[in-house]
Amino acid sequence: GLPKQTIHRLCATLVEEGFLAYEPSGKRLRAARRARLLGAGLLHSSRDHILRRQILVELASKTKETINFVVPEDDGMSYLDRVETDWAFRVQLPIGTHVPFHCTASGKVFLASLENKKRKAFTRGLVLDQRTPKTITDPDRLYTELSTITRQGYAIDDEEFMDGMVAIAVPVKDDDGRFLAAIA
Repeated sequence: GLPKQTIHRLCATLVEEGFLAYEPSGKRLRAARRARLLGAGLLHSSRDHILRRQILVELASKTKETINFVVPEDDGMSYLDRVETDWAFRVQLPIGTHVPFHCTASGKVFLASLENKKRKAFTRGLVLDQRTPKTITDPDRLYTELSTITRQGYAIDDEEFMDGMVAIAVPVKDDDGRFLAAIA
């Protein structure tokens, strides 16, 4: 119900302040980093954070492994919450760490959640850099693996991101079945 000029001014201000960004086409706006950080901050400070944290603690206790709550960002997946294992030797990936889509369990479970057409376009547009000898760098092979992940409901990183590190991730979805995050 606001005038078009008012909407334009508000959007221009949100772009200038880093809350919105134009998509590459220059025609559509999307949430930018500051908006995502604001949303993550709201999630972190809410009662849902307490419940989520308890689930992560329980999973870590049962599995004796580090458990991560990971969300998608523009350039990869971001660790929003983490419960560490008590192993003396472990991989240090603190909250706020960004990891690639194509060679991590959380990234692959996110990619697999995309509708088929978007998944194909996304895999063709990604830079599939070689992290380890096991990293998938062929878009067709990654696309095939993502189809398998979609059917099975979980993803595995078998030393694709780091030598010696193996991970499994499952999607966290909203009531409408849309991807929100991954637990890895």
